[in-house]
Formats: sequence, C-alpha cells, structure tokens
Amino acid sequence: MRRFESYGEGIPGVRLDDLSGWLIVIEGTDGVGRTTHVNRLRSHLQRLGYAVAETGLTRSDLASLGIRRAKQGNTLGSNAFNLFYATDFADRLERQIVPALRSGFVMLTDRYIYSLIARAIVRGADPDWIKQVYSFALKPDATFYLRIDAEQLVPRVLADGTSFDYWESGMDMPMGEDLYDSFINYQGRLIQELDGLSRDYHFHTIDALRKVDDISSELCTRVSQLLAEKRQVSALDR
Repeated sequence: MRRFESYGEGIPGVRLDDLSGWLIVIEGTDGVGRTTHVNRLRSHLQRLGYAVAETGLTRSDLASLGIRRAKQGNTLGSNAFNLFYATDFADRLERQIVPALRSGFVMLTDRYIYSLIARAIVRGADPDWIKQVYSFALKPDATFYLRIDAEQLVPRVLADGTSFDYWESGMDMPMGEDLYDSFINYQGRLIQELDGLSRDYHFHTIDALRKVDDISSELCTRVSQLLAEKRQVSALDR
C-alpha cells in the first residue's frame, strides 16, 4: 500500500498507512492564476471519476475569521502573522486534508506550507525555525509551481479592478517608498524564496505566462498520469 510521509515526526494520533488518497499542491504568488487552474483540474478529475476535495489558505474554521479580522487592522506583528497562519494550516490538515485522504479523495490544495514558509522568511523568520514549525506537514504527491516575475504580476493584479493588497505588498514592513515599490520588492523576494524551495522540495515548475488553456492542459495531463500510476502501484501492493 502506498504510504504518506511527513517532513518531521508527523501528526500525533494519525496512522499514515490509513491514508489512501492523493495530495496535489498548486503553488505560486497572488494573481498567478492558481484558483483558475485548481477549478479546472477539479472538474477534469471529477469527469474521470475521482472524488475531489479542495482547500487553501485561511479556510480553517478555527482560525480563518480571526486572521481576516486581524489583517483588517493592519497591526499583526511578524511572529503573530506566522503563527496565526500555522494554526490555520494545522487545523485544516487535521480537519480537512487528513479526512479527505483517509477517504481516498484527491485533495487539491491552493498553496501549501511553502508559501507560508516563504512569507515568513521574507518577514525575517529564521529559515530553519519556520521549516521546523511546519515539519508535521504531509509530503504531497506532487507540487506544481506556477512561476512568474514580480513585474509581470502587476497588470494581472490591476486587471481584476482591484488595487494592491496591503499584506501582499509587504506594507507591514514596508519594502518601498510607496505601495507599488513595496509590492514589486515584496513579491520579488517572495518569488526568490519560492524558487529556492522549488529546488529543495522538487516542485514541477510551470511558466505562468503561457496561455491559460495550455497550462490547464498540462496540469490535467500530468496529474491524471500521476494518479493512474500510483493507483496501479497501490493495486500491485495489495
């Protein structure tokens, strides 16, 4: 039977042998198109007959409301920011991700611990410490990293009819003389950290400047092949 692994000691009380589903992560910065591709991938896998679940940052029943309220005041300190998000992830892992995997679902995750680690490092956290904070996380079956440069994000963000987000522009530090400069500098640093994590954690990197349909087609094909291969291996192990 296929076995999951954790990056550290694992989740107390959870038998990894009981997890029979698949964990697929879509990573990348804001505005890069993650939500679009998660939605398309979910529909594709459901058409193939897979049961699919989905989660993403700040979707925890325990912490999401508190995070939104704290961010509205723009007063979170860096450590509070990091640990609030770690709480959100831990709750989602226990209550959303693990139950879905135990039931044999494909769990699609719109960002995972990697964005949280990158954000924390950019905000001054010690890399070894923040990686240890998330060492209880499960290793995904695959992580697909939609990569784009910071300057190329700007027209995408503005095309949505919204302005630069305070937190996604790093204005809590800040990192520039104005909102635009801070956005470019913060996102640039974030992408640099994600690039490093991509090498360390073996992401599959995809050029996010390609046509949406081409990216979607590649994701659907690669994930479908991965699930079929792992399903065959699991069948042989029985």
